[in-house]
Amino acid sequence: MTLTRRLHQPLRGALQAIAALEALQPLAQLAARLYVAHAFFAAGLTKLHDWDTTLALFADEYHVPLLSPAAAAAAGTAGELGLSLLLALGLAGRFAAAGLSVVNAVAVISLAEIAPAALQQHQFWGSLLIGLLLWGPGRWAVDTWLLKRLG
Repeated sequence: MTLTRRLHQPLRGALQAIAALEALQPLAQLAARLYVAHAFFAAGLTKLHDWDTTLALFADEYHVPLLSPAAAAAAGTAGELGLSLLLALGLAGRFAAAGLSVVNAVAVISLAEIAPAALQQHQFWGSLLIGLLLWGPGRWAVDTWLLKRLG
């Protein structure tokens, strides 16, 4: 057996194994959607649970550009709750990912000081959201089901 053939077989097997991983893509997209949606939905519920504290935080700690504290609190909470539900379902999945990307970016920008661990978490969410924005919510999404049903 030639050296080329001996090298070719393991390389071919490795490439086939990597290609087989593509079958896990819908699971990875679902996991990313649910992970990010849970984080933002929980944040929205926390804001709703104690609205007076939420308003105080937006007045004193979060300095959202161009919006009053009350408007920023309402928009942020609505975005966290509504867009999270859409993202989890994969309904208007790219729109939800884009919207939560904006919410995520505004959250980071609006805080004068953010702990390194919190910044890292926002960066992780942002990277997952960018992936969902670019590649879509996946095969296991309402969007995909609707497109098949309608098209």
